[in-house]
Amino acid sequence: MNTFLTKILLSILTAISRLSWKSIYKLSDFFRFLIFDIVGYRKDIVISNLKASFPSYDTSSIQSIARKFYRNFTDIIFETIKLRSITRNDLLSRIDFDPQLLDDYYTKGQSLVVVAGHLGNWEMLNLFASARLHYQIVVVYHELANSTFEAWFKKVRTQFGTEMVSMKEAFNRAVAPREKPFIFILINDQSPFPEKAYWTTFLNQMTGVYRGVELIARRVNLPVLYMGVRKDDTRRGFYRFYFEKITESPKTEPNNYILQTQTELLEKDIVAQPDNWLWTHKRWKHNKPEKLQPFQLLEKTEQSDQAS
Repeated sequence: MNTFLTKILLSILTAISRLSWKSIYKLSDFFRFLIFDIVGYRKDIVISNLKASFPSYDTSSIQSIARKFYRNFTDIIFETIKLRSITRNDLLSRIDFDPQLLDDYYTKGQSLVVVAGHLGNWEMLNLFASARLHYQIVVVYHELANSTFEAWFKKVRTQFGTEMVSMKEAFNRAVAPREKPFIFILINDQSPFPEKAYWTTFLNQMTGVYRGVELIARRVNLPVLYMGVRKDDTRRGFYRFYFEKITESPKTEPNNYILQTQTELLEKDIVAQPDNWLWTHKRWKHNKPEKLQPFQLLEKTEQSDQAS
């Protein structure tokens, strides 16, 4: 995009960010109507993903989830724009969570790896973490191709002290020394290159999962927590998040145990609140290879063999 036009667009986004929350959601409703009802943006992908993930649901139930998701999708877009001008107190008032587990770790000087999925407004949650927690928050992300957009969004993401780390830097920055305990946040995704993926059943489908979370967690060998997110169904722009411990010592766990556990916890959250996940992605566009390598499977242990 032309640099001049980009700057104009970003000026408009900055102006929008200063609107009231009421006005923000009016814009969200208008764009939901425009994007999904008029343009039909990726509606076929959304419906196809939902049908495959919930095969026992009838057409009415699938359509109901889709309609709620469409509103959630545009809400997240405009909430993220709003973050450009949000105050710390406003942000803190919109997220509910119990800090006890993280506070206990921090008291012990313990850094952590936190893994999550694309649930709720992950941009708001990352910003909240840096505004509320004692930890240094380190977030792994994909850089935007447009450098002007990248600078604008990076300013949003770092305004309360978050350290942003690109995917290509993730391994080196994960082990970089810091002045205080840190939380290394990784948002995991599906549909990687099939021959490099971990393969498991997820939402009733054979699914390839990126292995970066597993590899980084083993490299730093820090306690790994799963972060779950629920949106408030009665108040737009309000969320609750919680943590579940996956492991204290990644290197001692079976290969891909971390990924498998995170996948199961993420599935549980999606089933509980299906419109809160990002359904527009082609997460199942790849087929499982006929033959998988050992690193692509959950390592079998004597205990797991006995359980099965």
